[in-house]
Amino acid sequence: MTNNFLFEPDLAAKKIHIVREFNAPIEKVWKAHTDPDLLEKWVAPKPWKAETKIWDFTVGGISLYAMVSPEGQKHWVYAEFTAIEHGSAISATGMFCDADGNPVTDRPKSYRDTKFSSIDGNRSKVDMVITFEDESTIKWFVEGGFKEGTEMSLKNLDELLASE
Repeated sequence: MTNNFLFEPDLAAKKIHIVREFNAPIEKVWKAHTDPDLLEKWVAPKPWKAETKIWDFTVGGISLYAMVSPEGQKHWVYAEFTAIEHGSAISATGMFCDADGNPVTDRPKSYRDTKFSSIDGNRSKVDMVITFEDESTIKWFVEGGFKEGTEMSLKNLDELLASE
């Protein structure tokens, strides 16, 4: 079964639209996005890994995690949850930060809206729109391998969903 990966950057609108289907029920896909122990197992493209420092999955709560290279170098990511519709949608503002969650002011900020839907009861679709503040930021993501990294992470999620 195909998982129909769509990665559509729109530089003029400063948005990236990502759609991906999964061979798992929506409850499993939702849990993989909202349980930090599961999220750590798939969100980083291999051979990188993710380590969660803070996880407060509430509106106004934050997520603080590091993408860790095989050599141990850490790139910290901060997200504040701005809306949550349990089982169907998550919105968040994200940015790079230091290990204490302080924003790196010369790095980009993004706004992510993610919707989850069921397909035929036992498959799911995740539809995400990431909006950036300026055109140079979206170019930085598109030219810096964000599509390839996203594709690798979503394949990790496929493997996790098949094993759970």
